[in-house]
Amino acid sequence: RVFSGSAHPELAQEICNEIRVPLLPSINSRFSNDCLYVHLGVSVREKRVFLIQPLSPPVSDHLLELLMMVDAARHASARRIHAVIPYFSYARSDKKDEPRISIKARLVADLLRTAGASHVITMTLHSPQVHGFFPVPVDHLTSQSVFINHFRKQDLSNTVVISPDIGHAKRAAKLARALKVPLAAANKERLTEDTVAVDALIGDVEGKDVIIHDDEIATGGSVVKVIELLGSQNVGRITLACTHGVFSGPAIDRLRGLPEVAEIVTTNTVPIPEEKRLPNMTVLSVASIFGEAMRRNTLGRSVGDLFAFWEEEEQAGKRVFG
Repeated sequence: RVFSGSAHPELAQEICNEIRVPLLPSINSRFSNDCLYVHLGVSVREKRVFLIQPLSPPVSDHLLELLMMVDAARHASARRIHAVIPYFSYARSDKKDEPRISIKARLVADLLRTAGASHVITMTLHSPQVHGFFPVPVDHLTSQSVFINHFRKQDLSNTVVISPDIGHAKRAAKLARALKVPLAAANKERLTEDTVAVDALIGDVEGKDVIIHDDEIATGGSVVKVIELLGSQNVGRITLACTHGVFSGPAIDRLRGLPEVAEIVTTNTVPIPEEKRLPNMTVLSVASIFGEAMRRNTLGRSVGDLFAFWEEEEQAGKRVFG
């Protein structure tokens, strides 16, 4: 049984089309006092239930709706409940870096278990260690394959992949290795939610085409600063690539004001309305990746080669022990 919350029914329908099962009806509405109302439209007794809901804005509403759907399935005697969360926005809150704050990623993980989720499927967590916050099994998928297929159609002979944050360069390094191109990284310091300082670039980008690759673009502050830094490097074609195209706050205005960016490549883990789709934006679908993960879970098969960090470690093991 597959249901969608109100966050991204289009992606849910794409996933169902991939695995050739119907997207079942559900009611998601509000009472006059603004309380949410959730109702699953068909019986789920002793069934495997998949509930698809990215935590995109408005995040709190979509989170509560997901928790209510999980709870409804549990009380309706579902056999196993999979929370499919293409974008887990609270993954950015993974540590206590100020006094008297909540580690929200851990809190939300606990809430999902308390509501009744027995398994979580998500993609490209901002901080990979958040995977360990969940008290239930998690399939942490990667969008890398759709970016590889997209960029391999281009001439990459003079291209370098850039990570806008040296502290999160591992993800960009994986893409660079897969595309067989060099890697560079920027030294970034976050000052406020939407302002950063980028003061150095490690790696040779002089005269190169560049792909700036990050897990998400929220306000766009990081990529703007990196592009400003590239202004003195005589670079060629500039491409921005991210899994989660959140594009919140001033992001679209900032990106629209960057004529030097040839292409913005993102995925459909979150809905991107028409008013945010710039002429140079390409949106890739991850429906087939989620569909395959759901299919393998249903059939009791391994999803190892869909994981974010599995393939590299498996190959390393073969080199050591093979």
